[in-house]
Amino acid sequence: MNIFLDLESIPCEDPATIAEIASGIKQPANYKKTETIAAWEANEKPAAVAEAVLKTAFDGTYGRVIVIGYAVDDGNPIALRGPEKEILAQFFADISAAARYVYQSGEGERLLVFIGHNLVGFDLRFLWQRAVINRVKMPSSLLKACKARPWDAVVADTMQMWHPDRDRRISLEKLCKALGVATPKTDLDGSKVYEAYKAGELDRIAEYCGGDVVAMRECYKRLTFA
Repeated sequence: MNIFLDLESIPCEDPATIAEIASGIKQPANYKKTETIAAWEANEKPAAVAEAVLKTAFDGTYGRVIVIGYAVDDGNPIALRGPEKEILAQFFADISAAARYVYQSGEGERLLVFIGHNLVGFDLRFLWQRAVINRVKMPSSLLKACKARPWDAVVADTMQMWHPDRDRRISLEKLCKALGVATPKTDLDGSKVYEAYKAGELDRIAEYCGGDVVAMRECYKRLTFA
C-alpha cells in the first residue's frame, strides 16, 4: 500500500522565540563603527530577522504543521487542517488503520510505503519533530519510515529519485513540467502559504496541498513506469 504525503508548514509565531532569533543576528564582522552598526540595525536588521523567522517553517523545532495532505494508493487526496496536535493525532490514527488493513489482508506491514517529494529531507523529519514536541505517538509503520534512509523500501522520495545529488535536485513544479504532469502551483505556491494562512485561507491551502499530493503521485508513477 502506498501513502502519498505532503505537508504545509508555517514559521514560528512565538514572540519569545522570535526575539531570541533576532538577538542572534549580528551585523557583518567588518562593521566596527558605532554609527555604521546603528544604521545597519535600523535599516537592514529587520529584513534579516524576518528572513530568519520565515526559514523556521522548514525546521520542526520552531515551525508547525497546518495541513497534512495524503492519499492512499489511487484514492482521492485527503487534507487534514486545523490545530496541529489534532491533525497529527488524526493522521497517525489513519495510518494505523491503513497498517491494520494491510496486515489483516495477509500481505504484511512491510508493504506500507510512504512517498513524497523531498520526503526524507523534509516531510518525515518535520513530522517526527512535531510529534515529539506535541507528545503525539507515531504508529510504528510511520516511525520506521522516519528512520529510513532514502534507499530503504519503506520510503520513496521523488526528488532524490530524479537526482540524488543535493546540488542537482529538482522542485516538484519543475519535475511536473519535465514529465508533462499538471501542476497545482498557480496563484499559490509554497512561498505564499504563510501569507495565505495569515489571511485566514486555510481551506485554500488545504486544496493546494491536495493538488500537490496528486501531482507528486503522477510524477512517482512516471518515474516507476507504473
